[in-house]
Amino acid sequence: MTEKYKIYIPEDMKSRLMNDAELFEFTKKDGSINLNAFLKELLVNYFDEYRKRKAKLLETILTDLSEFPSISREDADTIADKIINTYMKSDKYRSDRSTAITLTVSGRSLDVMRSIENNLLTDTSMSQYINDLFASYLSIARNDREIIIFKETFDELNNAIRNNRIITFSSTTVPQLVFTIKPYIIAASKEEQCNYLLCTDTGHDLLRTFRVSRIRTLFTTSENFEIDEDVKEKLQDIAIRNPQSASKNVEAEVHLTDGGIEKFKVIVKNRPDVLRKDGNVYYFNWPKHQLEEYFKRFGRDAVIVAPEECRNSMKAFYGKALDAYR
Repeated sequence: MTEKYKIYIPEDMKSRLMNDAELFEFTKKDGSINLNAFLKELLVNYFDEYRKRKAKLLETILTDLSEFPSISREDADTIADKIINTYMKSDKYRSDRSTAITLTVSGRSLDVMRSIENNLLTDTSMSQYINDLFASYLSIARNDREIIIFKETFDELNNAIRNNRIITFSSTTVPQLVFTIKPYIIAASKEEQCNYLLCTDTGHDLLRTFRVSRIRTLFTTSENFEIDEDVKEKLQDIAIRNPQSASKNVEAEVHLTDGGIEKFKVIVKNRPDVLRKDGNVYYFNWPKHQLEEYFKRFGRDAVIVAPEECRNSMKAFYGKALDAYR
């Protein structure tokens, strides 16, 4: 069974929810953002936690009010409920112009909506309740929001890590491949605010990184693996510095223009750590793919001189761009 609910939310809230849906790759077959599919996961995975957060806050307020003997339990309940449902609502989105979205729900997401409708709307509307739930979700750090949306994946990965179990999965980046992996650590990137699985493959024990939100068809096998403490130490160090990539580093020399140096100061997302500087020449020890992806944003203001493989890769990238513009 499927039902539709028309919900009114501020435009800024919708924009932020769309950003998460895009980042977490909820897309339709035509490549457009599938906001409805994303919101269904949000409802299913955050509803219980949201109710617990609200209940905990309510209990804290009641405890504080109970210290005043002049306030009866009945009055305390009324005051606490008033605080929760009026004064504790998010002001961040209250003044924004509203826009209508249609939630098409079924299965577990329909169960959540019916539970709200039948039990939790005595003093508020459905739109207001959903607004408060969305506002609460958006107040959480993005890497923790990712854990909410992909709750089942994180639960299974953490279980496999605790029990040293080999896992298999595919990835949205290369859906035709199936990876067989020894999972070690889940770490959050400070710049991207996304979570990464740091691991090794079972074939050659090469260090690997996968963004958790891109993992699909995850399966935990019955096969255990032995923890390699040297590998674990390396991955722990990578988790602190650069969890986006656990691949082998390259020694790189990059020539920056004055404009390139200014760009390097302000473009902080996935910025590689500088090994040393010599005027406008910067030296790095960084994963090849991450280095190239970062400097592709610089155009003529950054030239990778070494290693040769990086230089050739960048020449090919800009050559294809030139062909496209021709």
